[in-house]
Amino acid sequence: MAGRSRSRKRTPASVIDTLRVVRCIPPDKFDWTYQEGKFTFADLIRHIAAIERYMYAETVQMKPSRYPGHGKELADGPENVLAFMNRLHAESVGIFGRLSDEDLTKRCLTPAGAAIGIGKWLRALVEHYSAHPDAIPDVADRAETPDSARALHDAVSYVAGMTDRYAVRQAMNTLGWPADQVPNGLDR
Repeated sequence: MAGRSRSRKRTPASVIDTLRVVRCIPPDKFDWTYQEGKFTFADLIRHIAAIERYMYAETVQMKPSRYPGHGKELADGPENVLAFMNRLHAESVGIFGRLSDEDLTKRCLTPAGAAIGIGKWLRALVEHYSAHPDAIPDVADRAETPDSARALHDAVSYVAGMTDRYAVRQAMNTLGWPADQVPNGLDR
């Protein structure tokens, strides 16, 4: 494809790990929660899929976030929840895969209305942890070389495995992101 300098077809290990974990949840436990009013496994799966597709994939297309929540109205029952996750992930991968290097230099609006470079929106924490692999738990003891291929791999895996709230807190604390760049609903 024209305008690309690198392939974006590899599925990150963290995505594969997430899919493996989700497939290990027994069907009769999808609606289990440790406490009334807290997310069930199905809620978490719907949330992860919806954030990727309707927040990130929408904003990088210069569209507003359309995050619909994580409720059963999106998909109910183990088979439907898995199909929902797989469909939204495939849509997201298709959208991200169409981004050119030029697209990554454009600015989009975060759900909070802050203008940010698309590339920055997608990679800020990855770059930080790639440059500072000693800040990644369970990697610090390996004395990884900053900005090496292994440090980048570890950074991508670490950031992709973060919850939204944790990632936002890390961006604010580590990168100095102002609170007005934090998406609404994530500790704001």
